[in-house]
Amino acid sequence: MSVSQASSTMSNNECGSDALHILAVDDSSFELKLVERLLKKSSYKVTTVDSGERALEWLGEGKENCNKQKVNMIITDYCMPEMTGYDLLKRVKESSTLREIPVVILSSEDVPTRISRCLEEGAEEFLLKPLRKSDISRLHSHMMR
Repeated sequence: MSVSQASSTMSNNECGSDALHILAVDDSSFELKLVERLLKKSSYKVTTVDSGERALEWLGEGKENCNKQKVNMIITDYCMPEMTGYDLLKRVKESSTLREIPVVILSSEDVPTRISRCLEEGAEEFLLKPLRKSDISRLHSHMMR
């Protein structure tokens, strides 16, 4: 399946309804695979999409009375074409139906103004790539609120 389509995977030891579900967003298929692998090893259900637009589409933003997808967290790359991770964060936090979903921003660049701006806009965390197992364990508390 290409990354341009939403793909959802679960590890074998989890129940579909009980697993915490994370939407991972990155325009790099390599980075998406790394994030997906780490999350699956920690027993999360993972859906991957390759753009902010596809994430909003998958979440059902702006659609009334439809079966919206439920996720416990969105992890998104900051630097993506067309819609940045910051833009996605803003759209999620401005949405009455999505604003409660915790959003974590990933970036390969340590830019203090960028970090501050994302945290002020409502990001739970701003993490530097590559995502590590220790980062995953820290994120769990944000999903349990």
